Amino acid sequence: MSEDKPPDKDDFLNPRSRYYGEFSPQNLVFNANLQEFANKVGLICALETGGKVSSQEAFEQIKALWKNLKSSRKGLKIDPPLPDDAV
Repeated sequence: MSEDKPPDKDDFLNPRSRYYGEFSPQNLVFNANLQEFANKVGLICALETGGKVSSQEAFEQIKALWKNLKSSRKGLKIDPPLPDDAV
């Protein structure tokens, strides 16, 4: 009998979904970055809702994550570019 090991803490906190889009290395990397962004935003929102971080701190953290995602997309040269006036 094989025993199922409990899920790794990182896998539990940061689940990854399969990529179904048009394959290219850039798209695959961006998809992983996008999933990480979405997961972290969800965690930050939960912390803010629970009163562990202020609304302003949550906003600043999400804004920083967005800038990282945006630069990731730009660095991977995925089209179309995001508008500069986006947060």
